Amino acid sequence: MNKLEKSSSFTNQTFEDIKHIDEEGIEYWNARELQIVLNYKEWRKFENVIKKAKESCKNSNISVLEHFVDVDKLSKRANNAKVVIKDYKLTRYACYLIAQNGDPRKEVIALAQTYFAVQTRKQEITEKEYSLLTEDEKRFYQRDLTRKGNYSYI
Repeated sequence: MNKLEKSSSFTNQTFEDIKHIDEEGIEYWNARELQIVLNYKEWRKFENVIKKAKESCKNSNISVLEHFVDVDKLSKRANNAKVVIKDYKLTRYACYLIAQNGDPRKEVIALAQTYFAVQTRKQEITEKEYSLLTEDEKRFYQRDLTRKGNYSYI
């Protein structure tokens, strides 16, 4: 049983737990992990939500390819056969659009909508404020973030 299957009650921390950081320091979420968190049992149903989210992105004149990156993964079947399955590397914005297009009857969808909206807004504010800092202030800010990150798991 993995960490996503331990409980059916999800919190904001659940979305943090499945967040990844790539080699360039950019955060992303895997669609198949998000599928589990958002309580979609079948990939095909979740993929319909992804398609709607991609359409919303496209209709907003925002690059779909930057926010929904196709990823192929190997998956092991019960008979030990390996098959290639489709997945996506999702930005925070993509996750927000997925939450907006998810099944509104699911409580976890409302939680996801709030989480990704708030986190996106925090990021926007932080980036705006950060751009106004002097170079010395930016260095101190980065050190503080690193220090907080080092102590957040204790």
